[in-house]
Amino acid sequence: MINGADKDWKSLEPSHEVKIFLTVLYSLILVLGILGNSVTIHVSQRLQRSGYLQKSVTDHMLSLACSDLLVLLIGMPVELYSAVWFPFSSSSGDAACRIYSFLFEACSYATVLNIASLSFERYLAICHPFRYKALSGRRSTALLLGAWICSVLVALPLLVATGTEGLAPEGQQGPAQNLTFCTNLSQHWVMYRTSIFTAFALYLLVLSAVAFMCRAMIAVLRAPMGPNESGASGAAHSAPKHESARLKAARKQTILFLVLIVCALLVCWMPNQIRRLMTAAVPKSAWTVSYLRSYVKLHPVADSFFYLSSVLNPLLYNLSSRQFRSAFLQTLLCRLSLQHANKRALESSLASKSSRNTSRPLHILIKDYGGKMLSLTNPC
Repeated sequence: MINGADKDWKSLEPSHEVKIFLTVLYSLILVLGILGNSVTIHVSQRLQRSGYLQKSVTDHMLSLACSDLLVLLIGMPVELYSAVWFPFSSSSGDAACRIYSFLFEACSYATVLNIASLSFERYLAICHPFRYKALSGRRSTALLLGAWICSVLVALPLLVATGTEGLAPEGQQGPAQNLTFCTNLSQHWVMYRTSIFTAFALYLLVLSAVAFMCRAMIAVLRAPMGPNESGASGAAHSAPKHESARLKAARKQTILFLVLIVCALLVCWMPNQIRRLMTAAVPKSAWTVSYLRSYVKLHPVADSFFYLSSVLNPLLYNLSSRQFRSAFLQTLLCRLSLQHANKRALESSLASKSSRNTSRPLHILIKDYGGKMLSLTNPC
């Protein structure tokens, strides 16, 4: 690590104007993220109870919104204090540093794995419908539980490999600036490095897997729905045409959301992944002044993009689903009113039949007392 006696650490801190700008930006992201994900939780539950969302999709949306909320609530206040205002001091103890690193890593990768589980669940439903039905029941619960357990396992090494470490300028009993960092510990460098590279490999694996599944789902949905088709298209053909069209539109909305969220995950997470790789690529004892300066400048930019990804998910729901967008706006206006999907379909069907009946004479056959058939024609 660079000697604290030979370095003016204050020169590496952002300017006061930059600190104020980042504080406003972080506060805006935090408020929008809490509001958007909280409304998403409420709306998805209402849509599911009203028959517009399957329970499996709702469960994944709730889990994803909860992981985003936890990332914002756990990470942003700490980052605002430790990375923006006081980047070279840590007032928290060693235990608090370890717990924070573990929880933040677990919740962050829970978001990635929730996206992977939602993609896999939709992939089975669209590309392998018979296997999807055979695995129904507790499938969604098992997928989500596996995602959270895996995220905890990914974050577990940070309980050991991180902590408070640093130094203060020599010759001072009460230094003006306490150079104490919540960082990776030198004695557990190999464990920390392995953890960061493993997490990055998991991140790339999820992106690749979701991209592959989206491509397969798009291929299935683009295929013509004919009587000789098998698999998902054949199953859909056995249903009424209007029902197949509605189901296909709903699946297209899910795929659109997955494509958008993977693009957002790639753009918003990559700067933070680069920052993390910088800490794992070179030991702190070998960092040069220019390397440290680059890291300090990248840190707030990477964090801003990273937290922005937790705000984008509700926005992407609104872009990919007209029904969700309508319910979301109604909730913001405190006047959400949803009619059950079955009742709405029944009323639409009755209105369609009534329209057809009034457009042509209505013939009613009855029997007279002599057993003859009489025809009464509705003059309307």
